[in-house]
Amino acid sequence: MASGAEERPRTPNHEPRTSPNHEGDKDCLADDHEYCRECNEEPITVSDAVASQAALRSLADARPTPFWLDDPDHRPAPRPALVGDEQCDLLVVGGGYSGLWTALLAKERDPGRDVVLVESEEVGWAASGRNGGFCAASLTHGFGNGLARWPDELAELERLGRRNLDAIEEAVERYGIDCDFERTGEIAVATEPHHVAELEEWEQQAHALGVGDGLTLLDRDAVRAEADSPTFLAGLWDRTGVAMVNPARLAWGLKRACEQAGVRVYEHTPATRLGARDAEVAVATPYGRVHAQHIALGTNAFPSLLRRVRPYVVPVYDYALMTEPLSDEQRAAIGWHNRQGLSDNANHFHYFRITTDNRILWGGYDVLYHYGSRISRDYHQRPETFAKLAQHFFRCFPQLEGLRFTHTWGGAIDTCSRFSPFFGTAMDGRVSYAAGFTGLGVGATRFGAEVMLDLLAGERTERTALTMVRKKPLPFPPEPVRWAGIGLTQWSLARSDAQAGRRNLWLKTMDKVGLGFDS
Repeated sequence: MASGAEERPRTPNHEPRTSPNHEGDKDCLADDHEYCRECNEEPITVSDAVASQAALRSLADARPTPFWLDDPDHRPAPRPALVGDEQCDLLVVGGGYSGLWTALLAKERDPGRDVVLVESEEVGWAASGRNGGFCAASLTHGFGNGLARWPDELAELERLGRRNLDAIEEAVERYGIDCDFERTGEIAVATEPHHVAELEEWEQQAHALGVGDGLTLLDRDAVRAEADSPTFLAGLWDRTGVAMVNPARLAWGLKRACEQAGVRVYEHTPATRLGARDAEVAVATPYGRVHAQHIALGTNAFPSLLRRVRPYVVPVYDYALMTEPLSDEQRAAIGWHNRQGLSDNANHFHYFRITTDNRILWGGYDVLYHYGSRISRDYHQRPETFAKLAQHFFRCFPQLEGLRFTHTWGGAIDTCSRFSPFFGTAMDGRVSYAAGFTGLGVGATRFGAEVMLDLLAGERTERTALTMVRKKPLPFPPEPVRWAGIGLTQWSLARSDAQAGRRNLWLKTMDKVGLGFDS
């Protein structure tokens, strides 16, 4: 959903219940004390309790709905569901960024191609309308993850990623998409001493690979001159590799561009079954069927129509808050004038940015996996997470005491074990798919769409030649091993944050086999 996180230990259906003065074993009311994160933190003091109550009051008027989707002036009317049989050259399944870019690029490559797109809800309803609006050039979920996994082709991946971001900016302008696209860059912020060393190392490695243009290392004073928080110790500013967007309006603008190009869009049309016959592939829907020469699957966090793909993706839920607009005095108090996106460098990290009407989006930290890879609307709201996020917000920006939040929401992220997308084909090359963007899909989904179209065309391109494209991540094991492994990994990451970034034996083992999580 967002430029999100993956770290929170959970047992099945484990929702810790803590007393107001939760302190150690004797007050722990959690179902499983071993996984109760509060027991590993400092006891709550009187000042903590006061700050907690103030944070709760800031949420009193918040609407339980995504801020970006709460926009009746720009939200387009839904399209009718598909009824009966359709025939087309290319069927795109999924009306998020993956599907929208695939449909639009297919028409750009061949305006005469007959393209149909089906979406189970409304375009942009899921992660594409719920994320933080960080449109990054990175295709590898950040430089550090890319360096660890594809060191030999990282320079090429960085080049392709920058070109992809340029193409998004050009498309926004060419199609007149009103999505507040603003190439502000992003600052990775150090909030612990060991984070400072990590940022310094990344900056040095990027320059050594020849991909460090636009990176600026900021010391404590320099980073606080960009955004003033007492928690900031240093920063690494990528000045050109990230843009801020209104994510829902980007999705709605792409929908309009697709329709203007001749794509037939059907909403409230879930794809229920995939099959093949003779030279065609087909997808069944509740009221009809679509027959096509080729199919591109962009369902991401939702269960793939290809069962073989499902073990590679787990859905996790990420959460965010939006504040009311800041006054001029409040904006001056934090000195955040250049509008960059910000994120801290912890495993349990926060991401935050300023909107064009001077609100602050604050998200991340808690992300939850539900046993059995369950997806449900019931998971879109989680008051205990919102309370925690509000407390963290005022710890970061104590100058903004009294500011209120207007919206709270959550959404599912398609996570894979290497934290970056994977690709493939099925049914003799007539079906392609891309998934596993892990919260960094606002920009990378366009690249994924190009890859899916290349694969359907059977073309060897600079994209399909990449090791990243040709090889898949390791799949997640079946339940209950999946749940236990994710829970242990998340618990270990929480301990790593508390112990100056030291990775325990479990994390080191996961790193070796390619299942480690590092952001």
